[in-house]
Amino acid sequence: MGKLTPRLWGHAAMLLFSALVAGSFSLGAQVANDIAPLALNAVRFWLAASLIGLALFAGTGIPRGAFRSSWRYAVLGGLFGTYFVLMFEGLKTAEPVSTAAVFTLTPVLSAFFGWVLLRQVTTPRMAVALAIGACGAVWVIFRADIDALRAFEIGRGEMIFFVGCICHAVYTPMVRKLNKGEPVLVFTFGTLVGGGVVLTLFGARDLVSTSWGTLPAMVWFTLGYVAIFASAASVWLLQTATLRLPSAKVMAYTYLVPSWVIIWEAAQGKPLPSVWVLGGVVLTMTALALLLRDEDAHR
Repeated sequence: MGKLTPRLWGHAAMLLFSALVAGSFSLGAQVANDIAPLALNAVRFWLAASLIGLALFAGTGIPRGAFRSSWRYAVLGGLFGTYFVLMFEGLKTAEPVSTAAVFTLTPVLSAFFGWVLLRQVTTPRMAVALAIGACGAVWVIFRADIDALRAFEIGRGEMIFFVGCICHAVYTPMVRKLNKGEPVLVFTFGTLVGGGVVLTLFGARDLVSTSWGTLPAMVWFTLGYVAIFASAASVWLLQTATLRLPSAKVMAYTYLVPSWVIIWEAAQGKPLPSVWVLGGVVLTMTALALLLRDEDAHR
């Protein structure tokens, strides 16, 4: 009774993942125009890979053959790295509210790619849960303001970030498709190294031209956060969950991100949202409850 099953481990991993992602949205919006997205994300991937690498070498090490078919790590790292780069690129011009609204499309996209790549079927109950979660997240994002929702317009930044969300949605089922039995930590290390290589190749010019010694302190703080928590930890958590849960259920946890943002803002002394907005939080929780019930029904 006291031991968590693999499925519950997957859900716990995504719960923490959603909280960490919320932090990267908040910090990323503050520094998006202070450093080139390719430069910041190339460094973050190498820092994150170093942390995971140290953990591996201090523990079990890397088993022989872990890097066979190393192109897999370039694909996964490239997809995940592209998502982060386009996230920062989109935040240069897009309002955080609009960007977060686009992000709520990821679970539906993930369900689609999960079917295309793995033939994972979204059950009627899961579809209802995804719809309820999307409504709840949008309600939270727009602060229960119908006029704000009606005024939503797709701009250049939102379109850029939408491409990134597609990469994120493809990445999720690709983890399960490309994993050949490697331990999660080893697979995470390979993905981070792959992403670091891809981003360094494409961001070499930005890396050289960035004046690293004159960057604002907030950029360095953000870099540290995204390297440790939004890269090393989140990639490990996402892969842990993906190997245990269907893609649609994994990405359904993105509906919790707006709720976590509220907590982040409250911790910074900002006022709590109205009761009407908290109703959207209840909807996202309802969606997750439906997903958990669907899980139990198929055991």
